[in-house]
Amino acid sequence: MITLTAEIASESWEVENLYDLCFAPGREGLSSYRLREGVPPVAALSMVARDEAGILAAAIRYWPVLVGGARSLLLGPVAVHPTRQGEGIGGRLIRESLATAEALGWQRVMLVGDAPYYARFGFTPLSGVNMPPPTNPERILGRALQEGAWQSVAGDVTRDA
Repeated sequence: MITLTAEIASESWEVENLYDLCFAPGREGLSSYRLREGVPPVAALSMVARDEAGILAAAIRYWPVLVGGARSLLLGPVAVHPTRQGEGIGGRLIRESLATAEALGWQRVMLVGDAPYYARFGFTPLSGVNMPPPTNPERILGRALQEGAWQSVAGDVTRDA
């Protein structure tokens, strides 16, 4: 049985180790990481999934960003331990955290990722939203958490300092 809980500060090292395991070396050089520098993740949305033995199975984090000056969420990274992939844990983390974000009044969320995978969670390509380079514009996806939240929101994605 998998239990989802909010990530706490003492788990940060374990979550970072999971991200190192799941992602290629140099992940910190990606444009999304530059938006995270010096900005803490949104604590209420950063979650971990643990099995019955307390072993970390997956983690998700969100970060505040500005899109053309409009406060938004940047989802990511989300990672599932290689031995637990295919069990639906990542999807559960995404659905639960999006529901929490909506309940907390966040209006919109974006990410850089694989459109066919994230479409199942309601993400669609965003036009006019510019991530720092190098980012493939076709991988910039968004989801409105409130009706019309992406209407008239465009421009550069910057840190929410």
